[in-house]
Amino acid sequence: MEFNLADLWEAVADANPEREALVCGDRRLSYAELEARANQLAHDLASHGIGPGDHVAVYLYNGTEYLEAMLAAFKLRAVPVNVNYRYVEDELRYLLDDADAKAVVFHREFAPKLAAIHRELPLLARYLVVDDESATSADDVAALDGADYEAALAAASPTRDFAPRSADDLYILYTGGTTGKPKGVMWRAEDIFFAGFGGGGIGGDPITSPEQITGNLDAKRRCLPACPFMHGTAHWFAVNTLFGGGTVVMSAEHRFDPVQLWRLIERERVSFLVIVGDAFARPLVEAISHMDPRPDISSLSAVLSGGAVLSPTVKTAWVDALPETILIDGFGSSESGGQGAMVTAAGSTTQGPPRFNLNDETTVLDADLRPAAVGVVGKLARRGRVPLGYYKDPVKTAETFPVVDGVRWSVPGDHARIEADGTITVLGRGSVSINTGGEKVYPEEVEAALKSHDDVFDAVVVGVPDERWGERVVAVVQPRVGATVTLAPLAAHVHGHLAPYKIPRGLVLVDAIVRSPSGKPDYRWARRQVDAAAGDVTASAPR
Repeated sequence: MEFNLADLWEAVADANPEREALVCGDRRLSYAELEARANQLAHDLASHGIGPGDHVAVYLYNGTEYLEAMLAAFKLRAVPVNVNYRYVEDELRYLLDDADAKAVVFHREFAPKLAAIHRELPLLARYLVVDDESATSADDVAALDGADYEAALAAASPTRDFAPRSADDLYILYTGGTTGKPKGVMWRAEDIFFAGFGGGGIGGDPITSPEQITGNLDAKRRCLPACPFMHGTAHWFAVNTLFGGGTVVMSAEHRFDPVQLWRLIERERVSFLVIVGDAFARPLVEAISHMDPRPDISSLSAVLSGGAVLSPTVKTAWVDALPETILIDGFGSSESGGQGAMVTAAGSTTQGPPRFNLNDETTVLDADLRPAAVGVVGKLARRGRVPLGYYKDPVKTAETFPVVDGVRWSVPGDHARIEADGTITVLGRGSVSINTGGEKVYPEEVEAALKSHDDVFDAVVVGVPDERWGERVVAVVQPRVGATVTLAPLAAHVHGHLAPYKIPRGLVLVDAIVRSPSGKPDYRWARRQVDAAAGDVTASAPR
């Protein structure tokens, strides 16, 4: 047995056949049932030519089928590829072509988009349709020669009779980042198991041999990833939970509804909730504050936010409203795995950007890719278990994964500094930082200050060209219902928290902030709002 994802899963499934593995709507699958369904799907894919190294696109909302597809691909030594279900046809075509996808598992709702582009994707030969009762035309499914997912499984063998696998089998996570085209981050199975999937160490240290995977199981853990599986945060913790013998609970809703989510947490006795930033945390804490009767969520002990930083204001509101839970700011990226965490509990300090402890694998590198001195802003870097690179992109691979003195680093672009006490403060992604008069402004800290104003529900900050300063800070703000928001009081409020050069010099009001389905800020969208407003952007007094 190796540190192979399918091998590890099968060991856990064999040790816990009757335990509940997945819950979504009316469907409940035990470990044995999930194992059988994954075997059936793997056999169907194999019968249509899918084998080692082939890529299987997973174009689905959250549901049991998503994890079934991932496990089935791993069993064949094939590679599941996550697909953003918000993509328009051009974006979808680019991703499926770039990924060299040979099969796709998709919800029926998405058939029209696939039907419109399938002739331009000659490698894509197997289309498996998950029925979602949508009104999609049968002609679109017919154009794809799509097979019904459940019928395909029913016709396939549930037997586990696959060839030996390797710790070198691939896992690929496509990430859009904040700018540019989506890129496929390639991980060895063993490396992502330790860097992203928990390393089998629920409640303890990571395991040291694959046979130990069944020795540290936690059947009481019931994890609800509230964000979409198409982003790493959700499916990393879902897989982490399965490797730990717990239960993954999923919302059957295709949109985020905080009231319904609290009711699901109460009904399924969820113990661990996974969210992404303020976009999830703020509506959740405000919803439960107004629910009457208040749901019984005494089972919920921990909430983890990954992929987007929680603002101090939202942290404070959360621990005040839910003092029985601990709030974990997890930090990492598709290119580095999990790197650190900051825990907030009732009575603890919630101010400032995220900080976590320095370790042997993580540090800050300066512009010359040498260890940065204390207090010097550089780039967060990780060595050890890091990705192989970007799929089919050697240039970007060399940029993001440089080798220095024989050591390979992952340097995705997050700016950070080492503090005197040995902790690392994460400042923000350099690709969206704003250079105003030679000073770097990281949008996250300005956004956090804006969202602490009583009249602001949500905010995203971008830089726009300025003849004098190079760039100036502009805030795109969603006011609270009924509130009147103007620039001067907002600027004064931010001035009470941050240096003068970080104060917004422009304001664009919107009905709703658009974020990615995972909750991350969409800075390209925000910049388009500012460009569209043009002369209507309110300007403040000179700095």
